Amino acid sequence: MSMATPALDFSRAPATVGRRGMVATSQPLATMTGRDILRAGGSAVDAALAANAVLAVTEPHMCGPGGDLFALVWDPVARELIGLNGSGRSPAALDLAGLRQGLQGRENIPQRGPLTLTTPGAVAGWEALHRRFGRLPWAQLFAPAVAVAREGFAVGARTSLWWNRAAQEIARDQAIAGRVQGFNATFLRDGAAPLAGQAMRNPGLARLFESIADRGASGFYAGEVAAALVRTVAASGGHLSAADLAGARADWVAPLHTDFRGYRVHVLPPNGQGLSVLQMLNILQEFPPAQAGPQDPVWWHRFLEAKKLVFADRARYYADPEFATVPIAQLLAPAYAAARAALIEPHRARADQTPGDVRVPGGDTTYLTVADETGQMISLIQSLFVPFGSALVVPEFGFALQSRATGFTLAAGHPNVYAPGKRPFHTIIPGFVTRAQEPYLCFGAIGGDMQPQAQVQILTRVLEFGCDVHTAGALPRIRHLGGPSPSGVAAPPLGIACYESSLPGAVVAGLVRRGHVMQTIEDPIDGFVGGYQGIMRDPVTGAYWGASDHRLDGCALGF
Repeated sequence: MSMATPALDFSRAPATVGRRGMVATSQPLATMTGRDILRAGGSAVDAALAANAVLAVTEPHMCGPGGDLFALVWDPVARELIGLNGSGRSPAALDLAGLRQGLQGRENIPQRGPLTLTTPGAVAGWEALHRRFGRLPWAQLFAPAVAVAREGFAVGARTSLWWNRAAQEIARDQAIAGRVQGFNATFLRDGAAPLAGQAMRNPGLARLFESIADRGASGFYAGEVAAALVRTVAASGGHLSAADLAGARADWVAPLHTDFRGYRVHVLPPNGQGLSVLQMLNILQEFPPAQAGPQDPVWWHRFLEAKKLVFADRARYYADPEFATVPIAQLLAPAYAAARAALIEPHRARADQTPGDVRVPGGDTTYLTVADETGQMISLIQSLFVPFGSALVVPEFGFALQSRATGFTLAAGHPNVYAPGKRPFHTIIPGFVTRAQEPYLCFGAIGGDMQPQAQVQILTRVLEFGCDVHTAGALPRIRHLGGPSPSGVAAPPLGIACYESSLPGAVVAGLVRRGHVMQTIEDPIDGFVGGYQGIMRDPVTGAYWGASDHRLDGCALGF
């Protein structure tokens, strides 16, 4: 299907088109930076790294050098898709018994505080990507972020909402009481989070990016930056050490895939949750396309039931494959998808989902995507987990440390149980679609447990119902809350289907008739349905069509 002359919905802005390149991010300054890097002769990977660094300045609650990174890269020379897992590991000096002692009787790891820390993997990921796919000098990629951090930027309207909400939560969070001086000094202005349009600067982060630009990843994992990081962690009662930082690495991995309606959908393997996207698509493919299109209550019912089934598997089986055997082949087998689909009743929402009988042998976030004139495309997602991560900030260098250890469970014997040097269950998913072995769609969505739900909603709109890359993200979404999680936190299995108010009333009524508990989203943060960016490559003209979610402050720009 060519996107050269898309059927436009004039109630919405159309997708952005570019002949030589395209950048889509959640912040305008980051998108402009990426486009400038492409125009300067940089690769798609160069542009993505430069944009990511600017996002660390303008969207510090979502991402930064204290977080992790996953990526998928289409290599037009080798004509293959390559995956990178840049997620960090838990502290070597903290075992499960020590963690339990620190939790003082709590049954789950909190969302913030010193016990949530894992080694940041993002900078190792940046360096690995540049070494393999970069064209411009490394230092050139960080110059825009240094300038924005030092000179300041105007905070976006939606960014301000997230920033203020996070600041309020951090002020109330007892897990970090007495440990927020660095956060307050770095990310508040006159004691409060910035308002929309206010200027914010981060000279400490400018210093950090200068160190990375000068010394590569060692400018973060060694020297004065690492020493300051370790001091911050030690003062908070955490366990990350200089040895943990020195051992940070990003791993090249083979992506997973499944075929859906004539397209091939690709994700990264666990410890991430991308496998859940493929499982849901496999189940949905067992049914014929919904007759009334993407707003058919029949489709939504199947989607919600498939989500509950797959998330039961996710809670049971997903973990770091270096520590546990994840039964990927069995979970993706066509016969398994058919058996799970057979559990979906056409007129009743079930509340008794359990994981499938698979025999096992012997989270916040920013997303961006870039495409260049050579055909290289990158799907990159980078995260601190919850807004501002652990809320522990290295004040000398202006960044927060992630809280990814929250993804572990404390249940002994579970594949995802906490252990030293282990990667936790991860929520972030870069997405990619090929058709006839050609790149077709590079996309992703943020939002923790919402990520696979948003991806499946967007993918089916494009691949099954023929929506363009922008409309697929602009249509209303549903976020299902409920069921078990890999961290051991459980909610009622029937759960609640939270929906945007623009969802047609006939859809809501049809789902209520089937027994789903429906709830209108009143708060766009509490009920966040994910922020999406996508780039589609037109298979006929070779042009790029880009989109950035209206639920965030970003944009897509091509040239």
